[in-house]
Amino acid sequence: QVQLVESGGGLVQAGGSLRLSCAASGSTFIFALSAIEWHRQAPGKQRELVAGIRSGSITNYADSVKGRFTISRDNAKNTVYLHMDSLKPEDTAVYYCHLTGIRLDVWGQGTQVTVSS
Repeated sequence: QVQLVESGGGLVQAGGSLRLSCAASGSTFIFALSAIEWHRQAPGKQRELVAGIRSGSITNYADSVKGRFTISRDNAKNTVYLHMDSLKPEDTAVYYCHLTGIRLDVWGQGTQVTVSS
């Protein structure tokens, strides 16, 4: 069974940067074939897709984070990163990692990101 553990959240001032990590347990082979997404959910709002990366490292981003966030993966470490620059107060949310693969659909527990103005 694959498990995801997010880390790297915290409190940062507007304009600052954070790097989130999503570490997966299990086979590196299975991880390398999987697509990973970062989603976020702010209080009172629906969960939304922030960024995704496929097995071939093809990436996609929400319009609201393009040019500020970068998603990357290190298959040898079973880890996906979300580097966030120029953070805004509206980026405040719980950030979740989501893995989909062969018979896999796994969510992490989330990590809080708070951006102060």
